[in-house]
Amino acid sequence: MNYSTLKKTVALSLATAFAITANAQDTTSTAANTSAKTFGGRKQFRTMTVGVFGGATYSGVVLGGRNDLGANQEFGDASPMLYYGINLRKQLSNTFGIQANFARGKFQAYNKKQAFQSSWAPGKQLSTAVTEVAYDVNLSGVLNVFTFDYLKRTNAAKFYVSAGFGLMAYDVKLYSTYDKGNGTPVADFKGKYGKDKNNEYIKSSYIPVGLGFKFRLSDVLTLDLGYDMKFIDADNFDGYYAKNNLDKVSVYRGGLEFVLGSKSKPDINYANPVAMMYDELKDPTLRQEVEALKGRVTNVEQSIVDLKKDTDGDGVADQFDKDNNTPAGAAVDASGRVLDTDADGIPDYKDTCPTEKGTSELNGCPSASSIDGKTAASDDKIQFEFNSSILKTESYAALDKLSASLKSSSAKLTLGGHASQEGTTEYNKQLSLDRANAVKTYLVNSGVEAKKIITIGYGETRPIASNDTEEGRMKNRRVEFK
Repeated sequence: MNYSTLKKTVALSLATAFAITANAQDTTSTAANTSAKTFGGRKQFRTMTVGVFGGATYSGVVLGGRNDLGANQEFGDASPMLYYGINLRKQLSNTFGIQANFARGKFQAYNKKQAFQSSWAPGKQLSTAVTEVAYDVNLSGVLNVFTFDYLKRTNAAKFYVSAGFGLMAYDVKLYSTYDKGNGTPVADFKGKYGKDKNNEYIKSSYIPVGLGFKFRLSDVLTLDLGYDMKFIDADNFDGYYAKNNLDKVSVYRGGLEFVLGSKSKPDINYANPVAMMYDELKDPTLRQEVEALKGRVTNVEQSIVDLKKDTDGDGVADQFDKDNNTPAGAAVDASGRVLDTDADGIPDYKDTCPTEKGTSELNGCPSASSIDGKTAASDDKIQFEFNSSILKTESYAALDKLSASLKSSSAKLTLGGHASQEGTTEYNKQLSLDRANAVKTYLVNSGVEAKKIITIGYGETRPIASNDTEEGRMKNRRVEFK
């Protein structure tokens, strides 16, 4: 079979297939099986197919190059020989499957220029080699590359490629003239192959590579037209040996595939994921479920908003807040109630001295008479001039006495500085601390360990007399100690 004949044969086959497909698309129902879901898995589809095929053989491949007989000479019009078989495929997805093939048939090689010689028939002038394949088995992966009508709901035509690994057993007969394998061969070693000369056939592995078109005729039937190349791991397929030239042959085939399984399931080979997704989105039941889900989401979102609601802005949500009217900025407990750390009835946000019980008159601070320990403001007159932290000389005697007491004991001293209300609160607090530090400096210089003395500045928050008179303000400019 020459290339011109091959081209005509392939063209005629494709034209016939397209015509059959067009008719099949008109007669086949286009209603998609909506039982399949986009992510429903393989179990919802029919995934097994069985096929039968037949075709014509060729001693060479379309990629170029010929077997040994054509290496330095030229093939003549070798007759196409019959090749036929069956296959079984498991489709793992709509794009990929694993297929087992079993076939048998014959190949013919013919040299029209001149006779050739073979070591199998020494001294004989040969023209034809006919190779009878007893069995040809292979396992291949089949990849659906694309479909011609993927925009339609029901796909009806696919292009695929395949590759795998195979094993074949064959017997070569050599003829002195052009022969189709019907005459008497010059050489035939069937039953005499192998090291021990007792094998029925030659066995060799090979690599099958193929491509083809599939046309969907019905829900269970597919037309398959394909071309397979077989790259044989041997140099004796045509009865002629050449150096570094492994043999290769090919098969032009056509066949029918039958989809196995329940007709209630769609064929995975022609499943259209886009159509399935459309059907799922169009499904009124699904739309109702989506709307119901939207309602539930809205309710959840509203519940979250209610959980976060905090009317008085105290950081405790209303549903946990036992006092929804606390003032802004007021410190509250976990139940949203204002804190009163010293339990003096004055909430912390109003209490100038939140850690010591006091009176409302002094904004939550204790009076001087309620402070434990020695108060030097009136007795020892450790007082200061207006806007001053410099000790008065009349305070030295009391401080010397205090120094002697501290040096002779392990007692520790807390110095509390105070100020009258002139000036800002911040300034008076710093001034009161400076006054306490002035007393500390004096005591340290007199020999008292600095680590025994703690200084605190209370500012104007703990008056012991009214700030409305100068006499009262003088008393408030002081340092007390415990």
